[in-house]
Amino acid sequence: MLSYYGKLSSEVYDLDKYIGLSFGDVEFYHERLASCKGSILEPGVGTGRILIPLLERGLKVDGFDVSDEMLRICRRNCDERALQPTLFRGEMETFSLDKTYEAIIVPTGTFLLLQNREDSIKALKNFHHHLENGGRLIIDIFLQKDVSLEQNSTRTWETSNGDILTLESKVVEVDHINQYTISHHRYEKWRNGVLLQTELERFPLRWYGIEEFKMILEQIGFEDIVISADYQYGHFPTTSTEMITFEAVKR
Repeated sequence: MLSYYGKLSSEVYDLDKYIGLSFGDVEFYHERLASCKGSILEPGVGTGRILIPLLERGLKVDGFDVSDEMLRICRRNCDERALQPTLFRGEMETFSLDKTYEAIIVPTGTFLLLQNREDSIKALKNFHHHLENGGRLIIDIFLQKDVSLEQNSTRTWETSNGDILTLESKVVEVDHINQYTISHHRYEKWRNGVLLQTELERFPLRWYGIEEFKMILEQIGFEDIVISADYQYGHFPTTSTEMITFEAVKR
């Protein structure tokens, strides 16, 4: 069956994007959020790579994820550091809370996992609803540089006990009209040459143009939008390889 961030996928994620790893984003998000006195929400919290350093710097951050396995690892990573944030299972487009936040953050392109445009719009409206007046949405996207079919890649990781994890990835669908790709991922875990477990994953990625995404935010009601490239605040993107961050305010 095709799962979504199941056991092996989440284990690989925790090995590949371990706590303490930064692409410049940890420092950027801390700097942009340092003035926050109230609560911050991270949808798609994953295993806690952004959440944990923000908590350790004294910020109040809640998080949720659609994957129970991701949340299990995130809780373990928090417990190991004596951190006790509010974590829960939820979806970006449908979560509903009786509180509002000073900031909502969606780092590292996680938002692009919402394949359907309607779900993306619904999620952004939901973020707007859960922000207090004057609250900020900070969200990363990246451009799809190569969207041709039959792209293949293989990666390998070694666990602490010597097991080998492999990931084979292949693009199987490209929809230029609706602006998304679908990849199939095959995860395997090996021990002493014996295959222990296999997991298949269907992995969607949307793409947006920079001005397109800015207009969507404006139509939803966000204002004072600042666009940054590669975690350099206010530096407008100049190449297709840069991570692009939008910071927008609810008035």
